[in-house]
Amino acid sequence: MADSKIYLNVPFAQKDEAKALGARWDAIKKKWFVPTDKDVTLFTKWQAASSAVEQPRSKTSSSKIKAAGSVKTHATIKDFVAYNGDTPPWD
Repeated sequence: MADSKIYLNVPFAQKDEAKALGARWDAIKKKWFVPTDKDVTLFTKWQAASSAVEQPRSKTSSSKIKAAGSVKTHATIKDFVAYNGDTPPWD
């Protein structure tokens, strides 16, 4: 039954609107979905082309990210050394 959920692409700014219509939050997948007792047509503005199946995210070039302006990325840290609290790795 978990596979039959229709997942939505709800921006954070619109979460209250989706919730008011009856959308539910899936804490495991961290996505909003349409419960089986609700009319799916109420949520058409948040439905993906294939909303029942999760689509893999595509890689976006940094030039597209800069052009979009609203997309934020996290920097990756190479040669990361975890600090265990005894001896700092930078000494």
